[in-house]
Amino acid sequence: MIVADTFKPISAGLEAAGIQYMLVGSFASGHWGEYRSTNDIDIVITGTPEQIRDFIDRLPADLYYRDLESAIEACKRRDMFNVLDMRTGIKIDLIFLKSGEFHREAFRRRRLEVVDGAPLFISSPEDVIIAKLEWARMGHSLRQIDDVSGLLRKLWGSLDHSYLQKWVTLLGLTGQWEAAMENSRLE
Repeated sequence: MIVADTFKPISAGLEAAGIQYMLVGSFASGHWGEYRSTNDIDIVITGTPEQIRDFIDRLPADLYYRDLESAIEACKRRDMFNVLDMRTGIKIDLIFLKSGEFHREAFRRRRLEVVDGAPLFISSPEDVIIAKLEWARMGHSLRQIDDVSGLLRKLWGSLDHSYLQKWVTLLGLTGQWEAAMENSRLE
């Protein structure tokens, strides 16, 4: 599997460098709900400049495009950097954990799952839903509402509804939540 071939060395490199991580975005959404095609993998990470240097050094230059300077700078700014798997053409966005109570809680709740044949830490389904509602509010894509609707249809009975309602309220996501509920036809 092309995606598993990308996941395994990236997660192994992160773990060997002592960097905690979790898969987020479309791959996390697809794992819990309905898969949709995407050209990048989003991974939230923690780490120090030394750990980032160690991680980058573990990625062979003939297999991965990576820029140590931009990675270290992203670490200092708590921003993001990317790595390109030149064998598959898949871009991996490595995003430093955002400040804020929700983001810390989501990272704490991450789960070890098998994704496309690779064991990975992944965002919980509830936290994927909340993050996608945030993206929808920021106007990045109406696809986010569709992704949330798919998750709701598939997982409704197993979701932690009080957790979802707490963060929908605290983060001001009521309009996006209502749109996803209407779209999923669960109301």
